[in-house]
Amino acid sequence: MFKRYELRDFRFRLLLYVYTLTVLGILLIGSADKSYQNKQVVGMALGSFVMLVIACLDYTWILKFYWLIYIGNLVLLLLVKIPFTSISILGKNVKGATRWMEFQGFRFQPSELAKLLLILFLAKFFEKFQEQLNTWKILGLTAVLVGIPLLFIKEQPDLSTTISVAIICLIVLYVAGLSYKIIGAVLALAVPSVIIFLGIIFQPDQKLLDEYQMRRIMAWLNPTQYADDAYQQQNSIMAFASGQLTGKGLNNNLVSSVKNGSFIAEPQTDFIFAIAGEELGFVGCAIIVLLLALIVIECIWIGRRSREFSGTLICCGVAGYIGFQTFVNISVVTGLLPNTGIPLPFVSYGLTSLVTLFMSVGFVLNVGLQPKKY
Repeated sequence: MFKRYELRDFRFRLLLYVYTLTVLGILLIGSADKSYQNKQVVGMALGSFVMLVIACLDYTWILKFYWLIYIGNLVLLLLVKIPFTSISILGKNVKGATRWMEFQGFRFQPSELAKLLLILFLAKFFEKFQEQLNTWKILGLTAVLVGIPLLFIKEQPDLSTTISVAIICLIVLYVAGLSYKIIGAVLALAVPSVIIFLGIIFQPDQKLLDEYQMRRIMAWLNPTQYADDAYQQQNSIMAFASGQLTGKGLNNNLVSSVKNGSFIAEPQTDFIFAIAGEELGFVGCAIIVLLLALIVIECIWIGRRSREFSGTLICCGVAGYIGFQTFVNISVVTGLLPNTGIPLPFVSYGLTSLVTLFMSVGFVLNVGLQPKKY
């Protein structure tokens, strides 16, 4: 369970990047909405403790219980569908979605933790069946095992997290050694399928997407005609661009500030990068992107040096987790993608998201403590 490690193998660079980014995120959250800042500090403290505990454990011992990890993940995702009561850790409905569990004022989102739990499960599963990975039997079983939690997340409903978890699982599958022949066959089927899907959803009576999902897509394509749905993203772009090179400064009281005018809804979460653009400018945003890129690169580098194949998959899965969410969040804020609720890693407010990310870094650090040379 616990092992003796060499201190020289501890990746202090990764910790430096993570804490610099998290502290920067706390400052931005305080500027966006002061009431959330202390909660994020608590999240960093809790995440740091859990991260260090995980870093000291032997991840190969934890992976022995990979089926329990998978089943536990399903149980947590199912519990959120049970109506909330004041005496139970059960589902909490917020703004029409049931994605949280709440107890004594503490709110927890199982779908965020599901990203890490599925990475751990697939890392061990693919290691166990590495030689049979490209057989249709294992690929079919993988599709079923991943599809069940994805269905639970979609029914919360949470389409953005469903897509995020699916992409993370595909990244782990690719790193595990998926044949390029299979990738080519899937792409050959996927391209016409996407064209057909797009043709269907633009029909007036389509049933594939909910009305709010369709309106978000149309607001992205035609913000003038769908101004009521596009205002948040358009104001985000305006705030992001107004910071110019060096920004207007943290906690500024300028009348010209888009944030100060309360034109950005929930600025401390999904649109925190717009706050960074307005208050820190291009320089501040470039620093955030650079830190996130360095974290992704460091995770991949540690994975390359892993002694175990499962360690490589964990590190690359975490890198994909952070990299994909960074790409989507920044693309939404800058108008490159339709509006969707995916937080910016280590920067956006969200205790479950932050603690899960610190836990993920803990596993990467643990992999780094057991390199090939030993």
